[in-house]
Amino acid sequence: MKTLLLCLLFTFINITAFADWIRINQMGYTPAGSKVAVWCSKEQDTLKYFELIDARTHKVVYHHMAGAAFGAYGPFRQTYRLDFSAFRQPGRYYLQTRIINAADTMVTAGLKSSAIAMGITASPVFTISDTVYKGAADFCLRYMRQQRSGFNPFLKDSCHTHDGFPVYGPDSVFVPVSGGWHDASDYLQYVTTSANATWHLLAAYRDFPGVFTDSLQANGLSGYNGIADVLDEAKWGLDWLMKMYPADDRMYNQIGDDRDHQGMRIPKQDTNFYNHGLERPVYFCTGEPQGLLKYKNRSTGVASTAGKFSSSFAMGYRLLSPLQPAYADSLLHKAHAAYQLGIAKPGVCQTAPGRSPYFYEEDNYTDDMELAAAELAGTFDALTFARQEPITPWLGKDTAKHYQWYPFINAGHYELAKQLKGHNRDTIIQYYKSGIEKVWNKAEHNGFYRGIPYIWCSNNLTVAFAIQCYWYRQLSGDQTYIQLEQACFDWIFGCNPWGTGMVYGLPANGDTPSDPHSSLSHLKHYPLDGGLVDGPVYTNIFKNLIGIKLEDADEYADFQSDLAVYHDDFGDYSTNEPTMDGTAVMIYLLAAKEAEGKTITQGAITRTDSSKKEIALVFTADEFGDGLPIISQTLQQQKVKASFFFTGRFYNTKAYQLPVKALYKAGHYLGPHSDKHLLYCDWQNRDSLLVTQQEFETDMSQNLSKMKKIGIDTTAVKYYIPPYEWWNNAIATWSYKIGLQLVNFTPGTGSNADYTYPGMPNYKSSKEIYNEIMKFDKNRKGNLNGVILLIHAGTDPRRTDKFYNKLNQLISELKKEGYQFKKINELIRN
Repeated sequence: MKTLLLCLLFTFINITAFADWIRINQMGYTPAGSKVAVWCSKEQDTLKYFELIDARTHKVVYHHMAGAAFGAYGPFRQTYRLDFSAFRQPGRYYLQTRIINAADTMVTAGLKSSAIAMGITASPVFTISDTVYKGAADFCLRYMRQQRSGFNPFLKDSCHTHDGFPVYGPDSVFVPVSGGWHDASDYLQYVTTSANATWHLLAAYRDFPGVFTDSLQANGLSGYNGIADVLDEAKWGLDWLMKMYPADDRMYNQIGDDRDHQGMRIPKQDTNFYNHGLERPVYFCTGEPQGLLKYKNRSTGVASTAGKFSSSFAMGYRLLSPLQPAYADSLLHKAHAAYQLGIAKPGVCQTAPGRSPYFYEEDNYTDDMELAAAELAGTFDALTFARQEPITPWLGKDTAKHYQWYPFINAGHYELAKQLKGHNRDTIIQYYKSGIEKVWNKAEHNGFYRGIPYIWCSNNLTVAFAIQCYWYRQLSGDQTYIQLEQACFDWIFGCNPWGTGMVYGLPANGDTPSDPHSSLSHLKHYPLDGGLVDGPVYTNIFKNLIGIKLEDADEYADFQSDLAVYHDDFGDYSTNEPTMDGTAVMIYLLAAKEAEGKTITQGAITRTDSSKKEIALVFTADEFGDGLPIISQTLQQQKVKASFFFTGRFYNTKAYQLPVKALYKAGHYLGPHSDKHLLYCDWQNRDSLLVTQQEFETDMSQNLSKMKKIGIDTTAVKYYIPPYEWWNNAIATWSYKIGLQLVNFTPGTGSNADYTYPGMPNYKSSKEIYNEIMKFDKNRKGNLNGVILLIHAGTDPRRTDKFYNKLNQLISELKKEGYQFKKINELIRN
């Protein structure tokens, strides 16, 4: 009878299909990063808790309260943010929620009970791993290569080789401008977007060189050329920009116009659309309104385009100087000339429309000139421009015209702030913060933390804003907006109302665009790997656009709303067309995510994860090694492992070889510090190299050879500290090419001043150095987490107050604070 009653009871417990979903980042999450999913429902249910389930064992590994309800958003009546950031164990998991509702009371077999409806919702399986974003930035370079005009390595064919005939300018004969990238799924080409893309690719390589690989030739075909593929791609952009600015007084802005929009076709199938054979019009920068057909733009000057030219050329000069010095000198000349042209002709240079009213309606230029000035080290001019547009105008707004405030992020603030100190630096950082606050004031009220307007190319705005949050965090150390930053990143990869990723093919096997608005995919079924699509738009925008007709049934119909729509449909050019510039900016963000937790300065790692209480003690030496006995003994007593970087001269000195071998045997990390302790670049002009690439490589090879001679396995050596702790991006590039990664002390810790002695203007006593380290721990954001603390293994005899004598006290105090000590390779975990 008891069994019968139980069976009858369970008859009334129904597992129902509730209209609930859990939206996640399909790419996954890093162990130390922010990890939030969004539970969404078309009912007004109350969610109490959620569970994290191991995908292999199906056991609950984390259980937490769901927190506050965020209410309705888009197609949903209720949303919750499921924060599982506290869980850090790598693995494969899924999230699960349960909603229990009691139905009408009933009596069966004399047993009074209630029927119970239980809704169980599970998310897709995802990964938590330190390497979850590895290779993503390189993957997106596929789309950039696919967009190449001229020789296209994806098609293994050439197109638009006859560009073009000049319009509006003083020239009347053929202008050779073949090359560059097609802007999107049409084949127009703009300096506006191409220069922005080029700058971001260059910046991605500068800031995260270790992220990118070299697997292709410069032309994009199989092979390698000793240069990272991202730098090859950036140079492809630079080559075209050079053609579009052939002389100091000759600047062009655009190839083609909307006469291009005559049906879908492969690029080489272009015909006589412009009544000029296979040539396309090349628009000269006049600084006045342009448009050859029905519509015209509202151009007022040249500075918006000139500034973009200048900043890209200046960045290219710095990165390519060690590789192609003559080419780099040409870039520098053009950078200065373009900047002066922008000064002479202030105002915006908009793209030119034709038969339809759509064009890039850029209304700002001071951000472009600020970036150019900052790249050319003109901090006074850059500050002047920065004050004219402290906050990018679209931030916090509900709408804007198409590309009205472009680029969507003011990179000039970031480049400028890094060069400033004191009040001026704080002011520029505050500009970033104020803009972020404007978005946060909207985002904090909905479960997706969505504060980006649903205008055309909303995904591009989302990515740019995520980078602004990232740059603000790097400059200030302030972690306040980390979840807002991550929410924007998560949005792109599936944590959005539609539950779909916005990058073609990323991640593999994820829900990503499969029917984008592109001739390559539509006509030839070619994949558009790595292409970032435009993204959702306001529903009222979608309904009023010209020429949109969905080709297939809408698989996301359940998630469209009066707020916004997104369609994975070839017929929707407003939400599902990949863009070249959006993808290039996305590459920067993906590189930053892959390198997450590391602070990169001039290509060197100067700090790692600021959320973990881990420190790397590093010791350097060239001619002095008087501290080795005390240092070795202290580390042994404290049971701490450290890292040592010595010059070839030091390794070759017999008096030091036994203690060095003892350090190696004890399990410490040993690396190079250059053979002869060369000064790589000028103290006053950091970009000015004092060694050639051959001299650098020969010196480093000799350093490694001397390490090998005393029994050190140099095949395991990946990291080194530069001599004098002074280097530049060129040195970082050369290092990468020979398989080495630059590391250096964390600025502001002060321990590196232990080489000074009385009489030197920058002399600091050991007590002062110790107090400065402790002050850093107490007052800086992140404390000493992830810090690289440099101490010299020996110092000039004129310094009698040796800081290494305080090493035992320092380690003991930091241990009390909960810090763990790691070797440099362990701290970086590459």
